Amino acid sequence: MIPTHAAPERETHPYVSRPYYEPAGEVRRGWAAAAATLPRELRTLAIDGPAVLDWDRVTEAVSAELAAQGLARGVQLVDLRSAGLPWPQVQARTRSAALADDPDFEMLAAGRLADLIDPGRLPVGPVPDGTVRLAVGPGAALVAADVLWWADLPKRAAEASIGSGRGRNLLAPPDVRATTKRLFYIDWPLLDRHRDAHAPRIDLWLDTKDPADPAWMTGATLRATCAELARRPHRTLPTFNSTPWGGQWARRNFGYNQDAANTALGYELIAPESGVLVGPNPDDSVEVPFQLIVALQPGAVLGPQVHERFGTSFPIRFDYLDTVAGGSLSVHCHPRDDYMRTQFGWPYTQHETYYVMVGSPDHRIFLGLRDDASVADFHEAAHRADAHGEPFDITEFVQVFPATPHQLFLIPAGTPHGSGVGNVVLEVSATPYLYSLRFYDWLRRDDAGRQRAVHVQHAFRNLDPARAGSAVGQDLVQSPRTQTSGHGWQEELIGRLPEMFFEVRRLVLAPGASAAQDTGGRFHILTLVEGRQSLLRTAAGHEHVLNYAETIVVPAAVGPYEVRSLDSAPLRLVKANVI
Repeated sequence: MIPTHAAPERETHPYVSRPYYEPAGEVRRGWAAAAATLPRELRTLAIDGPAVLDWDRVTEAVSAELAAQGLARGVQLVDLRSAGLPWPQVQARTRSAALADDPDFEMLAAGRLADLIDPGRLPVGPVPDGTVRLAVGPGAALVAADVLWWADLPKRAAEASIGSGRGRNLLAPPDVRATTKRLFYIDWPLLDRHRDAHAPRIDLWLDTKDPADPAWMTGATLRATCAELARRPHRTLPTFNSTPWGGQWARRNFGYNQDAANTALGYELIAPESGVLVGPNPDDSVEVPFQLIVALQPGAVLGPQVHERFGTSFPIRFDYLDTVAGGSLSVHCHPRDDYMRTQFGWPYTQHETYYVMVGSPDHRIFLGLRDDASVADFHEAAHRADAHGEPFDITEFVQVFPATPHQLFLIPAGTPHGSGVGNVVLEVSATPYLYSLRFYDWLRRDDAGRQRAVHVQHAFRNLDPARAGSAVGQDLVQSPRTQTSGHGWQEELIGRLPEMFFEVRRLVLAPGASAAQDTGGRFHILTLVEGRQSLLRTAAGHEHVLNYAETIVVPAAVGPYEVRSLDSAPLRLVKANVI
């Protein structure tokens, strides 16, 4: 499989915003071509997928093709959206008593989607002659079927659909207002688990971003493509969202979000949401969830030891926080281990690091408590700001460090932190990403003019008072230590703590130099943080160009590979791996 790429947006920054990869088979388009793959003796077709999909349009299009191609004189529709248990029971089975009144957070859903389906609403008995039973909606794979299709929609589209008021939550009645809280913590975990469990028997995978003309590949092609990607370096599709604090770096340099106010959080690799484009070009491609690649090939992607430890959860994420010409992030912390497990349901917590790609000694990184800070006074000030809109000076309680370019800041769970105005931070972190517990958000307003939510009680329950005073600078702002080197290159350890399961390293290459690397049975993630261009070449002969600010996954199965400089100036690449 040879990587091909869309043309760079800007000559000064050859950043590929839509990386794509050739499939191990064919990508085709349209409902008519998809229906032509069905057997003439078809009796039951199941089409599963996310709750926010426009299932009415899918049903209409497929029913029309079944008739047009002579596969059915009639359709017996089974709509799984209405096959759930009574809504109060669904809520009771997916709600945490401790978070019942929490406006922002919920415990991550456990169990299976099947546990929320009423067995009495699943079809039984033979299908009448001349009729095709068409089961559609999330859970359709639970219906005994001759053929199983999966109609997918990227999670960014699902979030936009819920945010606009169009989408529905999983198994919710049409008159129940959908929420992103339920989408993030209930719908996505259940639907991902359901999809991954049935992936080995999917007959057709459909990308329905355009529901009138979906791109698709066969299940065999899907699984073969995932197997190939799991054994070669590849990038996920990067995206940026907009927020009230967002900046302008990614808009100015890479052309993102030209129809929005800013670029804020850049999803370089956030495994639960990232996708990989597969096709002959980015416009005629199928987007495959990165998580599905991991689920189908966990040993190859993660490595045996990481797979044993984390299951099919890809445990490290890379993203950007852009505050150039924007606003400071909130000062917040993340849940400590016990709290993350018992309150939020994640088996591991949200340790983070900040790598400053763009900054200045005059700009600020907020990190750790001051040695003279009163936690009680901090709590009171945060409460007054939240409840009464009273501002306060966060630096009376939290330390400030210069945002020196290429400095790494370690942020173990429970440590107050945030990035100030004017920075681009590469966040190299544990994968959980929805649990920012805000102490203070500068009394900032959202798009509707409401004061943005903070989470004073959660935040102070998780505040680690030991991350204070001079120990913060000594332990969390580490100096590089050379680990290995060769002709024209060296590899530095720039961040490691006993309680964090991953470490951050940095490769430094002179022009034309090549650094020997080996996954050693554990995946690597790399970002080119200085310089224009590098080349990754594996022992198996796969090659992949990596441009400035791009992030790439090197699966564990790759083994030996080299990173070569293609630049006339020195290069620096950040690398992370599980230890």
